[in-house]
Amino acid sequence: MTAPTEIRQRAIALLEQLPGESLVKAVEFLESLSHQAVQVSETKTSETRETELIQIIQRRLSSEQQEQLNYLRQQHETGEITETEHQELLMYVEMIEKQDAERAEAMIELAQIRGVDLQILINEFLPTNL
Repeated sequence: MTAPTEIRQRAIALLEQLPGESLVKAVEFLESLSHQAVQVSETKTSETRETELIQIIQRRLSSEQQEQLNYLRQQHETGEITETEHQELLMYVEMIEKQDAERAEAMIELAQIRGVDLQILINEFLPTNL
Protein backbone atom coordinates (compact mmCIF):
# COMPACT_ATOMS: atom_id res chain seq x y z
CA MET A 1 0.00 0.00 0.00
CA THR A 2 1.24 3.49 -0.81
CA ALA A 3 1.59 6.10 1.89
CA PRO A 4 -1.26 8.37 0.63
CA THR A 5 -3.63 5.38 0.54
CA GLU A 6 -2.70 4.41 4.09
CA ILE A 7 -3.19 7.99 5.28
CA ARG A 8 -6.62 8.16 3.61
CA GLN A 9 -7.67 4.91 5.23
CA ARG A 10 -6.48 6.15 8.60
CA ALA A 11 -8.40 9.43 8.15
CA ILE A 12 -11.56 7.53 7.20
CA ALA A 13 -11.20 5.30 10.24
CA LEU A 14 -10.84 8.35 12.48
CA LEU A 15 -13.84 10.06 10.87
CA GLU A 16 -15.97 6.98 11.46
CA GLN A 17 -15.20 7.16 15.18
CA LEU A 18 -16.27 10.79 15.58
CA PRO A 19 -19.63 11.72 17.11
CA GLY A 20 -22.05 13.75 14.92
CA GLU A 21 -21.09 17.28 15.97
CA SER A 22 -17.37 16.57 15.73
CA LEU A 23 -17.92 14.92 12.34
CA VAL A 24 -19.50 18.12 11.01
CA LYS A 25 -16.53 20.16 12.25
CA ALA A 26 -14.10 17.68 10.73
CA VAL A 27 -15.84 17.84 7.35
CA GLU A 28 -15.83 21.66 7.46
CA PHE A 29 -12.12 21.54 8.24
CA LEU A 30 -11.48 19.15 5.33
CA GLU A 31 -13.50 21.38 2.99
CA SER A 32 -11.41 24.34 4.11
CA LEU A 33 -8.20 22.43 3.40
CA SER A 34 -9.52 21.36 0.01
CA HIS A 35 -10.43 24.95 -0.87
CA GLN A 36 -6.93 26.12 0.13
CA ALA A 37 -5.37 23.41 -2.04
CA VAL A 38 -7.41 24.54 -5.05
CA GLN A 39 -6.39 28.16 -4.47
CA VAL A 40 -2.70 27.20 -4.27
CA SER A 41 -3.04 25.17 -7.46
CA GLU A 42 -4.77 28.04 -9.26
CA THR A 43 -2.11 30.49 -8.08
CA LYS A 44 0.70 28.23 -9.35
CA THR A 45 -1.10 27.83 -12.70
CA SER A 46 -1.56 31.59 -12.95
CA GLU A 47 2.10 32.22 -12.11
CA THR A 48 3.20 29.67 -14.72
CA ARG A 49 1.00 31.31 -17.35
CA GLU A 50 2.36 34.76 -16.42
CA THR A 51 5.91 33.45 -16.89
CA GLU A 52 5.01 32.05 -20.31
CA LEU A 53 3.41 35.34 -21.35
CA ILE A 54 6.39 37.38 -20.16
CA GLN A 55 8.71 35.16 -22.21
CA ILE A 56 6.58 35.82 -25.30
CA ILE A 57 6.54 39.57 -24.59
CA GLN A 58 10.32 39.71 -24.15
CA ARG A 59 11.18 37.53 -27.17
CA ARG A 60 13.45 39.34 -29.62
CA LEU A 61 15.63 38.51 -32.58
CA SER A 62 19.04 37.09 -31.77
CA SER A 63 21.95 39.49 -32.19
CA GLU A 64 22.96 37.66 -35.39
CA GLN A 65 19.46 37.95 -36.82
CA GLN A 66 19.29 41.63 -35.86
CA GLU A 67 22.63 42.30 -37.56
CA GLN A 68 21.47 40.53 -40.72
CA LEU A 69 18.18 42.44 -40.69
CA ASN A 70 20.07 45.74 -40.31
CA TYR A 71 22.31 44.78 -43.23
CA LEU A 72 19.34 43.86 -45.41
CA ARG A 73 17.54 47.11 -44.55
CA GLN A 74 20.66 49.08 -45.47
CA GLN A 75 20.98 47.21 -48.76
CA HIS A 76 17.30 47.92 -49.49
CA GLU A 77 17.62 51.62 -48.67
CA THR A 78 20.66 52.03 -50.94
CA GLY A 79 19.02 50.05 -53.73
CA GLU A 80 21.83 47.51 -53.74
CA ILE A 81 19.73 44.56 -52.54
CA THR A 82 19.72 41.35 -54.57
CA GLU A 83 16.56 39.34 -55.16
CA THR A 84 17.73 36.68 -52.69
CA GLU A 85 18.42 39.33 -50.06
CA HIS A 86 15.04 40.91 -50.76
CA GLN A 87 13.31 37.58 -50.15
CA GLU A 88 15.26 37.18 -46.91
CA LEU A 89 14.24 40.70 -45.87
CA LEU A 90 10.59 39.84 -46.51
CA MET A 91 11.01 36.71 -44.40
CA TYR A 92 12.32 38.82 -41.52
CA VAL A 93 9.45 41.30 -41.89
CA GLU A 94 6.93 38.46 -41.73
CA MET A 95 8.65 36.92 -38.69
CA ILE A 96 8.71 40.27 -36.86
CA GLU A 97 5.05 40.96 -37.65
CA LYS A 98 4.13 37.52 -36.29
CA GLN A 99 6.15 38.09 -33.11
CA ASP A 100 4.56 41.54 -32.67
CA ALA A 101 1.08 40.01 -32.95
CA GLU A 102 1.97 37.29 -30.42
CA ARG A 103 3.47 39.95 -28.14
CA ALA A 104 0.30 42.04 -28.30
CA GLU A 105 -1.89 39.02 -27.52
CA ALA A 106 0.37 38.07 -24.61
CA MET A 107 0.27 41.61 -23.21
CA ILE A 108 -3.53 41.71 -23.39
CA GLU A 109 -3.82 38.36 -21.61
CA LEU A 110 -1.27 39.34 -18.97
CA ALA A 111 -3.12 42.60 -18.31
CA GLN A 112 -6.32 40.60 -17.80
CA ILE A 113 -4.62 38.11 -15.45
CA ARG A 114 -3.07 40.90 -13.40
CA GLY A 115 -6.18 43.07 -13.54
CA VAL A 116 -4.25 46.11 -14.75
CA ASP A 117 -4.63 48.53 -17.63
CA LEU A 118 -2.84 47.44 -20.79
CA GLN A 119 -0.95 50.74 -20.93
CA ILE A 120 0.80 49.86 -17.67
CA LEU A 121 2.23 46.70 -19.25
CA ILE A 122 3.15 48.52 -22.42
CA ASN A 123 5.14 51.01 -20.35
CA GLU A 124 6.72 48.16 -18.37
CA PHE A 125 7.78 45.90 -21.23
CA LEU A 126 8.25 47.91 -24.39
CA PRO A 127 11.38 49.99 -24.86
CA THR A 128 10.78 53.73 -25.02
CA ASN A 129 13.28 54.23 -27.82
CA LEU A 130 11.27 52.54 -30.56
